[in-house]
Amino acid sequence: MNKINYQKQLDQILTHLEPDKPLLEKPHLLLHVCCAPCSSYVLEYLHKYFRITVLFYNPNISPQSEYEKRVLELKRFIREAGYENEISLVEGKYEPELFFEMAKGMEDLPERGQRCYHCYEMRMKEAAIYAARLQADYFTTTLSISPHKNAAWINEIGQRLEQEYGVRHLPSDFKKKSGYLRSIALSEEYHLYRQNYCGCIFSRQQTSGN
Repeated sequence: MNKINYQKQLDQILTHLEPDKPLLEKPHLLLHVCCAPCSSYVLEYLHKYFRITVLFYNPNISPQSEYEKRVLELKRFIREAGYENEISLVEGKYEPELFFEMAKGMEDLPERGQRCYHCYEMRMKEAAIYAARLQADYFTTTLSISPHKNAAWINEIGQRLEQEYGVRHLPSDFKKKSGYLRSIALSEEYHLYRQNYCGCIFSRQQTSGN
């Protein structure tokens, strides 16, 4: 089976868009984000082509202080990078109880397993719902920038949600074209807080060894 090149699919879509169009004439993208470092390159890359609404919806993040820290860093990056007048930020509800309900029976699974798949799905579904509500042209997520995330799963979920909610999923593998390395450089440039675990208590325990 041939491996799908999602970055190539994205490039093909972008070749048909005009980066010099006025902001309100650009297609509207609902972008789910997980943190400022992962968002940094993706926003730099896509803001030329889209009118972007950023959705921070991550009920997996524990504890709440960590969640709040990531939101503040995202807001700071958007402001300091000069995107404040171009990009809208929506903070979703913090609903950790929904994450723990979803994760029941999968608490002991290793990272990058089925618990992570359902976590991607949970957050991307909220993005698709919000995109449909806003009548956005596309939706996608920053999750694929991480070398620890399964881009094939992310795009598979996105394609299924596209059919369910009627908003086109923008394919992505943002780690490609040195995207992950660029996110590290931007994190250093803006002195962004880079967490050492994905967000959930299970990944934190595996990282710390506790």
